[in-house]
Amino acid sequence: MTTSVIAETAIVSDGAPPATAADSVPSPRRRRRLRGRSWGLYLAFVVVGVAVLWAIIPGVFAPGDPLTGVPADKLLPPSAAHWFGTDTLGRDLFGRVVHGAVHSLSGALIAVTVGLALGTLIGAIAGAVGGVVDEVLMRIVDVLLAIPGLLLALSVIILLGFGTVNAAIAVGLGSVAAFARLMRAEVSRVRRTEYVEAAFGSGATFAAVLRRHVLPNSLTPILALAALQFGSAILAISTLGFLGYGAPPPTPEWGLLIADGRNYVGTAWWLTALPGLVVVVVVLSANRISHRIGRREK
Repeated sequence: MTTSVIAETAIVSDGAPPATAADSVPSPRRRRRLRGRSWGLYLAFVVVGVAVLWAIIPGVFAPGDPLTGVPADKLLPPSAAHWFGTDTLGRDLFGRVVHGAVHSLSGALIAVTVGLALGTLIGAIAGAVGGVVDEVLMRIVDVLLAIPGLLLALSVIILLGFGTVNAAIAVGLGSVAAFARLMRAEVSRVRRTEYVEAAFGSGATFAAVLRRHVLPNSLTPILALAALQFGSAILAISTLGFLGYGAPPPTPEWGLLIADGRNYVGTAWWLTALPGLVVVVVVLSANRISHRIGRREK
């Protein structure tokens, strides 16, 4: 009797029946949706893993020389012998895509490293010192944000010269502003926490508090942003390669491969479509993984 009265009182007071064990079990539709998301994440890991293996051991997947071909086999469509077909010089396109992974992925890694290092340094100084230094550094960051990323990258490449490494540095400089703003916000937030104030109250120096408390607790969102920037860096470097500002021919860089086939879209569609599909799939997979990392960090 007492149990029923308590249950009725809970229903009246809360306006809804109490939760049961069955309510906590996901519905079949939700279970299918969660299972689909898991499979999508696993597939993204597989795609990125294969691309990384292409960059590390390309000879295992494509033993031939990507720079030499058979002129008699030029412009062959995709087949069992040539999965992606051949180009205008009879070179196996799949082998060139495989051997080009090292240029695109290493370039993206360099770009993220440059943006992470410089942006973190600028943001940490601005957030820790404050005052005039903060104002000056943030105005510089605002100027960088006002310049379109592609225009900034092209300007840097004109100064440094062509090449995959220079293109990667240019892309990395374009991402410095995003890292700097986020790092400044995190350092400013952590500096106002109670444990940092307690560290200052215990007599610790500014440098010690910054090293032991502020920076370690500010880096987690920065690392999540670095993961998010990796896919964008692959796409940006491929764009620069397509425009002719990346690796010089006959380097099998992904953007350059797409550019080489643009004059044959009507007669040899695979020269542009298949390398472009590889870029799209790898970028989407990297973004899928990075978004998952970002949600975990939150």
